[in-house]
Amino acid sequence: MTNPTINQFNEQFDKLFGGPARAFAELSVNHLDSLVSTQMDAAKAYTDLGIRQVRTALDIREPQDVQKYVQGQQEVAKELGDRVKGDAEKVVALNQKFAEEAQKLSQQNAQGVQKAATSKTGGSKSTGKQAAQAK
Repeated sequence: MTNPTINQFNEQFDKLFGGPARAFAELSVNHLDSLVSTQMDAAKAYTDLGIRQVRTALDIREPQDVQKYVQGQQEVAKELGDRVKGDAEKVVALNQKFAEEAQKLSQQNAQGVQKAATSKTGGSKSTGKQAAQAK
């Protein structure tokens, strides 16, 4: 048993609220997935760097090995700094993309609401004074 009024209400609700909410949820989940992936890649890189440093330290056998290890720390610091900078830039880019796409969704939703409101009023924009004169 279907009621045309209920069906129309459900369609309008889905068009104005359900659809945009699902679109934003999908956008959010995709953004979260990208962020987690970026963080996992960064964590792996930092872990690999740390393990590599421990292995290098374990290879120290003679005084010149200590000197070589200490000199290598400058390269490690530069590598780490570059990696942190790159990871931060990735996260900023992901967040900017998310913000732009969320804004676009909001604008599309606002246009949909405005279009629906205009179609319900028949496109007329009468003022209260005009409505009173019509009576």
